[in-house]
Amino acid sequence: MNKHNPVVEVLARIWHVNLILKIIVGLALGIGLAVVVPQWTWIGILGELFVGALKGVAPVLVFFMVMAALATTAAGVKTNMKRVIVLYLLGTVLAATVAVVANYIFRVPMVLPKVGEVPASNVEPAGSIGEVIHNLLLSMVDNPVNAIVNANYVGILTWAVILGVVLKHASEGTKKVVSDASAAINAVVQIVVQLAPFGILGLAFNATVGGFEALVQYAKILVILVGVMLFIALVANPILVFLFIHRNPFPLVIKTLVRSGLNAFFTRSSAANIPVNMQLCRELGLDERTYSVSIPLGATINMGGAAITISTLALSTAWMLHIDVDLPSAILLCLISAIGATGASGVPGGSMMLVPLACSLFSIPSDIAFTVAGVGFIIGVVQDSCETALNSSTDVLYTATAELSWRRTHPDEYRVQVEEHRQAQARASVDAELAD
Repeated sequence: MNKHNPVVEVLARIWHVNLILKIIVGLALGIGLAVVVPQWTWIGILGELFVGALKGVAPVLVFFMVMAALATTAAGVKTNMKRVIVLYLLGTVLAATVAVVANYIFRVPMVLPKVGEVPASNVEPAGSIGEVIHNLLLSMVDNPVNAIVNANYVGILTWAVILGVVLKHASEGTKKVVSDASAAINAVVQIVVQLAPFGILGLAFNATVGGFEALVQYAKILVILVGVMLFIALVANPILVFLFIHRNPFPLVIKTLVRSGLNAFFTRSSAANIPVNMQLCRELGLDERTYSVSIPLGATINMGGAAITISTLALSTAWMLHIDVDLPSAILLCLISAIGATGASGVPGGSMMLVPLACSLFSIPSDIAFTVAGVGFIIGVVQDSCETALNSSTDVLYTATAELSWRRTHPDEYRVQVEEHRQAQARASVDAELAD
């Protein structure tokens, strides 16, 4: 007779508890212990270990994730898909741009445990745009192994893209090896993220032991993040949709937010929301040949919310270190955030894991950048839900916009398509009756 270990059973149950609930508990415990027993400084080690784990796994993750995504992407895209992809990429760049503008208007510097007092002299800013581009080009040609070891994300991204494109022509067996390696690294990241509550406990303890100023700053940054996401959803997206379909965009915008965004807010997973989005596309009468491809693709590359998070945290870190970010550098940040965001899908805490990539643009030390990523999990209790809601709802919104735009510009082809669909349904109905 097998005896069950009660300790193992309890740990297993805790492991399967919703991550957000565990992070909330860790956050509350960290704040509470900092107030009650501030002399227990050893608790802060949990935060340092968590940040160290993120720092260790992130470079390898980004390298294999990007390489596998490019190597396994099927060639050939349907004609109508081009508009969807353009909207996906345009929406992501627009989200990053709005986030950068908002952070210029409302400059809220990050406050980090044991880093908040870093003087500006300890960090060498990148300088002019010419110097930024010079450093960028040198980073791109760095040795790939050296890039991974030193967390040179520009070099990592460059080599991952090159190898991914080359491996598109490799055998299926080789592609499977790369894909399996990426999946294995993702599994490791999943374990690290599941341990986030302990890391948050330590980070919250260190942030609170010196006062509540850090938590107030985190709240301000969260307000900026959520505010920008609301602006994109209710202002920028309607304008973008109107430019394509030339009609009132709000019925479509509101429907996608209510039907798709609300569900994604609670599931916190674009992939889990794919069936909901598919059903909504059917109800909207969209072409199944398009949305059957665009919705899963959108869950992978349509990451406007992630672009907002990456841009905001990178700039708040720059403000903390008194780094002067000029306009050309800000534009470059928009592009890097947009590109990085498209790789955030399917990675636990994906947008946080890619914050160091954006920070590297301003020559921010990796230790500080990864501490920012760790602190990001504190605001992630709300941020991640809002980010997923924006990402997933725009999958349907942009798919519908692309098709409505095509119908407007190709009315004759659309009428033929509708007639063919009607005839196909009639034939199917007759075949069903004969079968009975």
